Amino acid sequence: MLKRATHKTPRAEAYVYEEGRVTFEEIDVRASKLAAWFQGKGIKKEEKIGFMLKNSMAFPEVAFGAALSGGVGVPINFRLGSSEVEYIVNNSDTKILIIDNEYIELIQSIRGNLKKVETIVVVGTNQVPDDFMSYESIFESEFSYKPIENLIDDDPCYIVYTSGTTGRPKGAVLTHKNITVNTMNLIYDTKSNLGDTQLISVPQFHIAGLLLTMLTCLTSGKTVIHRDFNPVNVLSTVEKEEINILFLVPAMWNFLLQVSNINEYDLSSVKVTSTGAAITPLEVKKRMLKTFPNAILIDNFGQSETTATTTSNSGEDALRKTDSVGKPYLNVEIRIVDESMNDVLIGEVGEIVYRGPTVMKEYYKNPEATEEAFKGGWFHSGDLVKMDEEGFIYVVDRKKNMIISGGENIYPAEIEEILYQMPEILECAVIGIPDKDWGESVKAIVVTKPNHTLTAEQVIDYCKQHLASYKKPKMVEFIDELPRNASGKVLKYVLQKEPKQLN
Repeated sequence: MLKRATHKTPRAEAYVYEEGRVTFEEIDVRASKLAAWFQGKGIKKEEKIGFMLKNSMAFPEVAFGAALSGGVGVPINFRLGSSEVEYIVNNSDTKILIIDNEYIELIQSIRGNLKKVETIVVVGTNQVPDDFMSYESIFESEFSYKPIENLIDDDPCYIVYTSGTTGRPKGAVLTHKNITVNTMNLIYDTKSNLGDTQLISVPQFHIAGLLLTMLTCLTSGKTVIHRDFNPVNVLSTVEKEEINILFLVPAMWNFLLQVSNINEYDLSSVKVTSTGAAITPLEVKKRMLKTFPNAILIDNFGQSETTATTTSNSGEDALRKTDSVGKPYLNVEIRIVDESMNDVLIGEVGEIVYRGPTVMKEYYKNPEATEEAFKGGWFHSGDLVKMDEEGFIYVVDRKKNMIISGGENIYPAEIEEILYQMPEILECAVIGIPDKDWGESVKAIVVTKPNHTLTAEQVIDYCKQHLASYKKPKMVEFIDELPRNASGKVLKYVLQKEPKQLN
């Protein structure tokens, strides 16, 4: 993908980061030299190159360099603790580890346990510990890159570790075909044009960020990279760089739309506002459409194991059916099934399962989990959905989030949708808590907007007005912020660690 872009438009601006701007030709030279260095360090086909990097110009260099070398890239969540990083590095059999300089101390604390890591490279400084090396020193020597002749599209390209919202993350093995086909799917469904400019402020290590990093290679477009998400910086960059495509996870959109003077920015260049990685509240979608009047809204749905996206809702359909995640992407085959793999009827809730060239190869070194996930020949997502008579899909909730109270199935997402309509609420999450009479009862965890107050009674009364009585929260807890992983997903297992039982 990178070499094709370099051949077609070598002098087109490819990536912008802070004050740096590089063309496709310039980044191809760096990535190819890095790939040659990997090969010189003994990286053979399918050997692992881990990288724990914040968003930067180094990220696409390493991501492309790893793929070109024939090795397998392992992007690592930089927000993890030392024991979690240790687990991923060891589980993935990482041989070369590339880190940002701010993680030197963390890696030093576990260095003795990283038995398979032979070389540690540090980005962002030349002052490195004796047993580490500087990233920039790699480019001071000449290396000759040789393409891997026996590399095919079904070979592993990256291992993307799942978010771990319910426990230890699993390594989803994504192939070169997975990445390429899904990137093509994105371009087709988002109607991307040649030369479009996008902004990345979601973490690039996440599957969505990784795909976006490569997206503009196929359109000879420009990618502006933000190291961290800052709502005001996003708005000013949209105006300055005339951004056409803006993807944010729902929590980011929520914070962006809270900027008090958002209407003072020129946002007319934006043609696509895109979201995904979690269920987007209807109220947030409405505000997105109002704030970016020249843009279509695209609501994406999927997961790491399916190379991010499986369905999308866009254009007029996004306006007509704002609470749907649309229909399957090109090249994605779906079914909605019950526990026995029977297709459910239109309007009934079931698990969405997938098949096609964007579904992962396997879970790395986990044949039991792989077998369970592909039971019946389809990949089981764990997501509960329903389909209407026109074929539009509606996310009900994660299978593991479902609350069973008195024999009734209660889907937290439905209650959260109602809570987001309360003008005082910034964020919320609904979980099940033990109840000696009903098995489980509903608990709402609420974050109010600054300078707003609410009582538990007000929250419960509002839900009573809009929901069946058995669905209303019996308990409401107010906290300062919801625990989230780096993908923006709420960590409900953290909220449930010390469940309070209703008597």
